Amino acid sequence: MRFEGQTAVVTGAGRGIGHAIAVRLANEGARIASVSRTSDNAEKTAAEINSKRADSARAYAVDVGDHAAVQKIGESILRDFGRVDILVNNAGITRDAFSVRMSPTDWDAVLNTNLKGAFNFVQAVQRAMTRQRNGRIINISSIIGIIGNAGQTNYAASKAGLIGFTKSLARELASRNITVNAIAPGYVATDMTSALTEDVQKFLQEKIPLKRVAQPEEIAAAVAFLASAEASYITGQVLCVDGGIVM
Repeated sequence: MRFEGQTAVVTGAGRGIGHAIAVRLANEGARIASVSRTSDNAEKTAAEINSKRADSARAYAVDVGDHAAVQKIGESILRDFGRVDILVNNAGITRDAFSVRMSPTDWDAVLNTNLKGAFNFVQAVQRAMTRQRNGRIINISSIIGIIGNAGQTNYAASKAGLIGFTKSLARELASRNITVNAIAPGYVATDMTSALTEDVQKFLQEKIPLKRVAQPEEIAAAVAFLASAEASYITGQVLCVDGGIVM
């Protein structure tokens, strides 16, 4: 129960990696603010957590790219829980296309959710963390932000931007005992990867030295470590959880 008495905000908590992160932190004692774009997804994760430990999770629906709306949600979370100790910026989308065909709308949608969304939630909670003189901010980036990928210039730019954001924010907040780190997952078994054809999945696995994709729970385990007291001297870092693709 490493996070007993702590509150964690997890964006994109409705499914996949975000769901696994919320459940893992809850299993170790954290109270969870389950944030998703839709009420149904946010409520589903909160209900699962509350079925195991009553009144330990609440659901919040918001478009993370909407700055004003996120600030209001942040106020609600602080009012409901009294504090925020851990922020996991996990919400993310893809709108893949080769750059020559990519629409400005798809470019903006991905940057607004994946990068601006993290900025918005940091602004919503960082003053509270600063007053506490303690906090953990963990941004979920991607190996695509490190190595790039054809057809994903918007996604790669957003995830690379998260890495720069992480390092700069870590320097800003270090004096307040707030650590800021990023995790860069490789290929993870989620709804998105399960929709790929068997041949494509096999091709991807052949590129991975460990010859398999990650499970969402393996990303959640890395988040739990960086959020814990054991990682109190780690800040401004990018942890690749990718089966060895980036070496």
